[in-house]
Amino acid sequence: MGAAAAETGSDLDRIRLQRTAFEAAVGVPDPEIPVVTVADLGILRSVELDQAGRAVAKLTPTYSGCPAVVAIELAVEAALRAAGFDPVIERVISPAWTTDWITPEGRKKLRAYGIAPPVGGANSKLALFGQTAVACPKCGSEKTERISEFGSTPCKAHYRCKACLEPFDYFKCI
Repeated sequence: MGAAAAETGSDLDRIRLQRTAFEAAVGVPDPEIPVVTVADLGILRSVELDQAGRAVAKLTPTYSGCPAVVAIELAVEAALRAAGFDPVIERVISPAWTTDWITPEGRKKLRAYGIAPPVGGANSKLALFGQTAVACPKCGSEKTERISEFGSTPCKAHYRCKACLEPFDYFKCI
């Protein structure tokens, strides 16, 4: 039982503790794109207290084999531990993560950081064939072209803007 759980005396205390645990985990930055949090990306599914008072964080990786998964899990665990909880990290793979789970705030942060956020819904077939109009995150022009299917990480493609001539990453629609 975690130290925080020992303080639980009522339902209200439990709700406050659960909120504290969630707030500790929700601010963990993504290790590859530190301007967005795991909550912005929709990777953090939930944080709840179990019967023993442990903070159970459920995380869904962006894709199987993502090299950042372990780093994210360790960062969430450390944040919960720093907040006084005995953390349990559960990896949830079903339903699979999609870019639809990126929050509007996360999309805004990606754009401000210079990464074009995913265009359209996850089940769009146009994205598979590079037929999606991707707006440049620097100038907003849709006169862009895909340079490479892979950008700085496998979940991004590399684009170039024909208007401002700036290269940029596009977070693929998955």
